[in-house]
Amino acid sequence: MSRISDHLSIKNHHLTIGGVDAVSLAQEYGTPLYVIDEDRVRRNFRTFKGAFPDADIYYAAKANWNLAVLRILASEGAGADVFSDGELYAALLAGIPPDRILFNGNSKTIHELQMAIDVGVRVSMDSLHELYALSNLALESGKTMDVAFRVNPDVSSDTHPKIATGLATSKFGIGYADVVEAYNEAKKLPGVRPVGIHCHIGSQITDIAPFREAVEKMMDLAEQITRLGIDLEFVDLGGGLGIPYQKEMETPEPRDLAGAILPIFDERSKNLGISPKLILEPGRYIVGDASILLTGVNTIKRSARNFVGVDVGLNLLIRPAMYDAYHEVIVANKADLDGAETYDIVGPICESGDIVAKDRKLPLIEPGDVVAVLDVGAYGFSMSSQYNGRCRCAEVLVCDGRVDLIRRREDYGDLIAKQAVPARLL
Repeated sequence: MSRISDHLSIKNHHLTIGGVDAVSLAQEYGTPLYVIDEDRVRRNFRTFKGAFPDADIYYAAKANWNLAVLRILASEGAGADVFSDGELYAALLAGIPPDRILFNGNSKTIHELQMAIDVGVRVSMDSLHELYALSNLALESGKTMDVAFRVNPDVSSDTHPKIATGLATSKFGIGYADVVEAYNEAKKLPGVRPVGIHCHIGSQITDIAPFREAVEKMMDLAEQITRLGIDLEFVDLGGGLGIPYQKEMETPEPRDLAGAILPIFDERSKNLGISPKLILEPGRYIVGDASILLTGVNTIKRSARNFVGVDVGLNLLIRPAMYDAYHEVIVANKADLDGAETYDIVGPICESGDIVAKDRKLPLIEPGDVVAVLDVGAYGFSMSSQYNGRCRCAEVLVCDGRVDLIRRREDYGDLIAKQAVPARLL
């Protein structure tokens, strides 16, 4: 057996994940198929927590909110950063305590704010309008809500523009120059109690410097907020640590992030005479490399390029089309063979941009082969759709050779389950 990584190996020419033959999984459950390695999720979480032993780790549920994944992380002691009522519902159902959940989001509905009040989670305010709405709802409910403000710190990170969330022009958060006055306003309002400060500068960040700049700016604000007489119970620096989607990529580890930001956070807190809890919100680092997507080869077409038509498209993995994201691919049933030809792996969706992987030198590919797309655990299934009337695929969880079905494959009934044809059209 040869090893690709801690959880991916090659045995008898086949790719294995979590001790399970990927080709056998494709045969038993069909393709497309998401496969998640439980041990990898746990190890990644423990690595992050180990770098920040005194911090609270709130998993970014948007990355992958499958109930089994959330339950694994709940058992590891994770909290959750949620961005919708659905993510909040799933986090609570998975056993994450309300006092370890932060409800984030730039455009929360009245229903979502009321749900936050009803279940008793803290809320990250994204605007004064939202603050006033929550204050009124909390007052009507006879409750006082613990809140933070999400700060737009105007920090530029070297990542795709669509996932850079800390720029001054971003839709997220209250402007750096305006946030102290927002805290002053919150002090006066009934039904809310400002107890924290929150930021998130982006996703898939592979340079530590922006994080260092962000913590400096956040602690500058903490100093001004403390002068208002507000006791900051937590400082939430968000997530965003990148992972190496390409073999040659060098990305920082959690220990590198800790080495950059903890000395600043600790020294500034000590100088201010405060002791807020540090919160971090990793998502991609925890689940990104813990999952693969198996796809079956339908056709081979040789024209201006060598096209391999597979049964996975942007309906199930939108990252390549949306972000020009790179994912390594392996022919799972020929995993140890040398590359023979250069191919474009393309999906079945009626969009020219439905390309899973481009210009990849792979073993000779034939119909019936199984291709594994790596590192799809973050923003894979969670961003999927039923575009082109395609049923979403199953998900399985593997752990030390064991396999559990954690999401059944959709059927045609699922496609139309919530639709209704007016009687006059029948």
